[in-house]
Amino acid sequence: MSLSWDEAVAAVCGPKSMFEVVEEQVAGRSTRVFAHAPRSLRELFANSRAHGGATFLVYEDERWTFAEVFAAADAFGHALVHRYGVAKGDRVAIAMRNYPEWVVAFIGSLSVGAISVSLNSLWTADELEYAIGDCSPTVLVGDAERIGRSRAACERQGVRMIAARTGAIEGTDAWADVVVPGAQLPAVDIGPEDDATILYTSGTTGRPKGAVSTQRAVISGLMGFGARAVVEVMRADPPPPDAPPSPPPSFILIVPLFHVTGCIPVLMSCVVAGLKLVIMYKWDVGQALEIIEREKITNFVGVPTQSWDLVNSPRFAEFDTSSLRTVGGGGAPAPPALVAKVASSFRNAGPQLGYGMTETNAYGPNHAGADYITHPTSTGRVLPIVQIEIRDVGDDRPLPVGGRGEIWFKGPNLIRGYWNRPDATAETIVDGWLRTGDIGRIDDEGFVYIEDRAKDMILRGGENVYGAEVEAAIYEHPAVHEAAVYGVPDERLGEEVGVTLYLNEGHALAAADLRAFLAERIAPFKVPRVVVFADEPLPRNAAGKFLKRELRDRAVAQGS
Repeated sequence: MSLSWDEAVAAVCGPKSMFEVVEEQVAGRSTRVFAHAPRSLRELFANSRAHGGATFLVYEDERWTFAEVFAAADAFGHALVHRYGVAKGDRVAIAMRNYPEWVVAFIGSLSVGAISVSLNSLWTADELEYAIGDCSPTVLVGDAERIGRSRAACERQGVRMIAARTGAIEGTDAWADVVVPGAQLPAVDIGPEDDATILYTSGTTGRPKGAVSTQRAVISGLMGFGARAVVEVMRADPPPPDAPPSPPPSFILIVPLFHVTGCIPVLMSCVVAGLKLVIMYKWDVGQALEIIEREKITNFVGVPTQSWDLVNSPRFAEFDTSSLRTVGGGGAPAPPALVAKVASSFRNAGPQLGYGMTETNAYGPNHAGADYITHPTSTGRVLPIVQIEIRDVGDDRPLPVGGRGEIWFKGPNLIRGYWNRPDATAETIVDGWLRTGDIGRIDDEGFVYIEDRAKDMILRGGENVYGAEVEAAIYEHPAVHEAAVYGVPDERLGEEVGVTLYLNEGHALAAADLRAFLAERIAPFKVPRVVVFADEPLPRNAAGKFLKRELRDRAVAQGS
C-alpha cells in the first residue's frame, strides 16, 4: 500500500484539506465536523448542477442527464410551494418503488426546505396508515400500487396525492400535470440545523419510528463516505503499467431508495460526484449481471445477501464483471466465507463493508481491500469525524481497548431524534452519543468488531425485523396462545424469521395458514419462514420472559 492508515487519514482530514475536520459547537455540544461542508442540501445540489449533460440516471431504456433531473426537481419544488402551499419544515412523503421520479421528488422536496419522508414500499395499508398519521405529510407522491394502499389514509387525513408512473387516478394529481417543464425553484433560506429527512426504522414496540436527520447530518454522512473513498485510493497499490484503463465510476442501485443505504451512500454519492446510477426496480441477480456487463458498473453496494447471490449465481461466468472495483455494502455482517469468495471471484474488485444505521445516515466504520481480507470478522475503522466508544452494558462507563460492551457513536452525522417520540429519543441518544444496541469491541488498531445484538432484532438480508412487531400480528390469530419470534441462521440471508407457537386448546393451525394470515398484516419479509409448534407452554425465565435462544436452538436442531 502507498500509505499507512494513519498517514492517509491525516492527509485527507488534516488542515487545509477538502475534508478537514474541526471542532465546532453543534446543538450546544463540541462536535467534530467537516470544516468545508455546504450549509444545506440545496447548496450541495447547486454545486452538482455543474455535471450538466452527463448521464445521471438509467432506468430500463430511459437515460436522464443531471440537467434533466434538476430541471424536473425544480419544477416539483415549484409545485410544492405554489400549488400545495408547502413551507419549510412541512413533510413530503415518497411511497414508491425505485423510479427516477423518486429521485426527482427527493431532490425537489429538500431544495425547498421540506422534510422528505421515505416510506417503505413493502408496507401494507395498515403500516402506511400509521406512518402517514405519524408524520402528517402535506403531500404524498407515489406509484399506482402505493397510492392504492395509502389512498384511504390520505383521504381521511387530508393529504394531497401525486401519482407517478401511472395514468390518471381519481382523487390524485398526475405527475405530468404537477411537474411543469421550465418552472423555477422558489427561493428558500435553509440552514445546517433545519430538518431534512425522516426515514422510518422498525421499533421494539411494534411500530416504526421516524428517524429525523438535519441538513448537517445528511451532508456529514455523505462527506464521510467521500473522505473514506479518498483514503482508500491513497492506500491502494498503483495499478501495473500494462493495466487497461478503468471505466468511469458508476453505481448500480440494488437496494430500495427508502433505505438509508440506497439513499445516502449510493444515490447521494452519485449526485455529488457526478456519477452514473443504474436503477433496478427490484433485486434480480440475473438482471444485475446483465446491467453490470452492459453499463460497465464499478460499484456494487447492497446487503451481504446480494453479494452472496451474485457470486453464487449459476450464470455468473456468462457475464463480464471485470468493470467492478468494489463489491459489498452494509446492513449486516458478512460471513468470512463470503469475504473470501468475493475476493477470489472478481478480476478487479475487492470486498467492501460498512457498519452504519439509519440513525447514523449509514456512515460508520468501513472495511475494504486488504484490511477486509486480513480482518474478515471486523467491520473496519472509522474516520475522525465520528467517535466510537465501547461502554459497559451495566453502568454505561467507557471500557478500555479490547473490552466487550455496547457500541456508542458520536458525530455530526447522527439523527437529532425520532419524530414525535421524545421517549425513544432520550433512550437512544444520551448526551450526544447514540446507543447502537450492538455489542462489540475495538482492538488496538482501531478495528471494530460486532459480536452480538442487545436489541431483540432479527437482521434478515439487511431488513430489520423486530420480534415484538411480528408477535403482535401473530397474536391476532384466535388459535395462538403463546408466540416467541427469533432469528434462525440462514446461509443466504444471514438470518431468517422463526417462531415457536403454543396453540389454544382445541385449536389447530398449519404453518401455511399462519403465513397467509400474516400476509395481510405485515410486510412479506417479516412473515416467519420457520414455524415450530410446541406441545406445552413455552419456556420462560424467572422474569417471565420467553427463553428465545433455547427455542431458536431447538428449531435449528430439529432442522425446521
